[in-house]
Amino acid sequence: MAASFPCSQLSPSMDRTTQWVFSQDIPTDLIVEVGNSCFPLHKLMMVPKSGYIRKKVHQAADPAAIIPIDLSDIPGGAEAFDRAARFCYGVNFEINVYNIAALRCSAEYLEMTEEHGEASLASRTEEFLEKAALKTLSGAVAVLRSCEELLPFADKIGLVQRSIDVIGLKSCKEATFPTRSPSEWWAAELSSLPPTFFQKVLAAMQARSASPKTLATAISTYANLTLPNNATLTSHHQTHLESIVSLLPPNDTVALPISFFCLLLRNAIAVSASPASRENLEKRISSLLDTATLTDLLTITLDPSGERIANLDSVRKVISGFVERETSGSGRSLAGIFYGGGVALCSAPMQKVAHMVDAFVAEIATDAEMPISKFVGIAAAIPKSARKFDDDLYRAVDIYLKAHPGLDEIDREKVCSVMDPLKLSYEARLHASQNKRLPLQIVLSALYYDQLKIRSGKGDDNMVTRPHLPTAEVVRKQAKADASLAQENEALRTELARMKMLVSNFEQSQGSGSSRYAKAVAAPSKKPTFFASFSRTFGKLNPFRHGSKDTSNIADDLSVDVAVAKPKKRRSSIS
Repeated sequence: MAASFPCSQLSPSMDRTTQWVFSQDIPTDLIVEVGNSCFPLHKLMMVPKSGYIRKKVHQAADPAAIIPIDLSDIPGGAEAFDRAARFCYGVNFEINVYNIAALRCSAEYLEMTEEHGEASLASRTEEFLEKAALKTLSGAVAVLRSCEELLPFADKIGLVQRSIDVIGLKSCKEATFPTRSPSEWWAAELSSLPPTFFQKVLAAMQARSASPKTLATAISTYANLTLPNNATLTSHHQTHLESIVSLLPPNDTVALPISFFCLLLRNAIAVSASPASRENLEKRISSLLDTATLTDLLTITLDPSGERIANLDSVRKVISGFVERETSGSGRSLAGIFYGGGVALCSAPMQKVAHMVDAFVAEIATDAEMPISKFVGIAAAIPKSARKFDDDLYRAVDIYLKAHPGLDEIDREKVCSVMDPLKLSYEARLHASQNKRLPLQIVLSALYYDQLKIRSGKGDDNMVTRPHLPTAEVVRKQAKADASLAQENEALRTELARMKMLVSNFEQSQGSGSSRYAKAVAAPSKKPTFFASFSRTFGKLNPFRHGSKDTSNIADDLSVDVAVAKPKKRRSSIS
């Protein structure tokens, strides 16, 4: 007859076992509870196979009575105990790579070892591990993955470390001598592991002298396969991403591509990862920035959907970090390298990064919501001396001004402050001189540069064929000429005002007759002081001086004097 027992719920997995028990019409005298599951069993079948249950029965007040045993803390739970009970009853069940870890742990927990019987569950599970489960990489990964829910017991009996050692060995072999296609299939197998186990596998591979390329393949594949589609990233992935960042070895030990770090940084920004994780990635990217492409920088900048600009601060930090490393780490200083008479950071990596940054700011300049401070901050992160020419930067500035037509003169000057008009090629200066979007100061600077070259004896043809930067000596002469022209302009204004006053006084004292007026004008002409000085000064006057004073007053004075002196034929000598 069927026995009654105080179980609230009979384990569905015990159907076959209970059917066999009830079919024998033998009353159950052992009740095992595992969580919410209840197992009606027989001491006769369980005690000989399990040392743990044997001790519980012996410790009972009345060993002959029905004994309840609570095994809620057994590794693997009710499902693992169900298989252990079947083993005790001699009921067949399947052992595979997915349940072997739980069976091995439950056998150890229930003390179903050789000490309590020859054909023990522990020996059966060990045989399966050695001959099947741990013989292949896929099997070992499945065993290790299932150990996550069996901690710390699985680690205590050494099953975790055994699986890790097998995975590390077989991964190194597959990386060197692949047996499947694609050749990196082994890295995809590792992606199913949780971060803690994956980190231990990496350590095992390093202990077996895995190459940097092998480790890089494992890490990049793990990140690509474990992080979801960029557009579906949520804050729930923050912990996982931070775990991946913590797994990254130093850059000098593993050759991971910069595109991988850029993608990780974008995801870290999207899930609001910790500042430490973001800083870690920013430093790694800055150390490899000379190997980056425009796409890599845009990867950091755009949101996961790739439709709008989400972050520029990280890009600025990355560029600043690279400049700092380039100027200090390599022993160079901002004033340490010369070419063409000018001070510049002209190392090949710096020039490459400067060119890439100019292309980057040209891309983001089209954003109508881009603030001036962000645009200038990115463009100015590269020292001006690092660029041989500012043509690419001028293009970015022009794009920004075109996308932001409502800027006033002051704001346009802020935008243009990132470039040097004197470092534009002849073609760029020609375009700038006719560009109505540029502030007047920049236009005059471009024109003044060409005027300076003409005055120094270099014509247009030479400027077209030799659009190189001015030497330091020429720049100093430009500054000296600026001061000289400012003094000459002041002297000319004073001289013109004195002449106007002289003519006005003469007219008042002598009348307005034409003959007397001619004599009055002719009288001072005998003194060569003014006209000789005026001719020489006017010939030197250059209103297109960079940073020159306002010339509106000069224009006014000239118009008045020309009107007064028009009847005089000598006026032609002034013009």
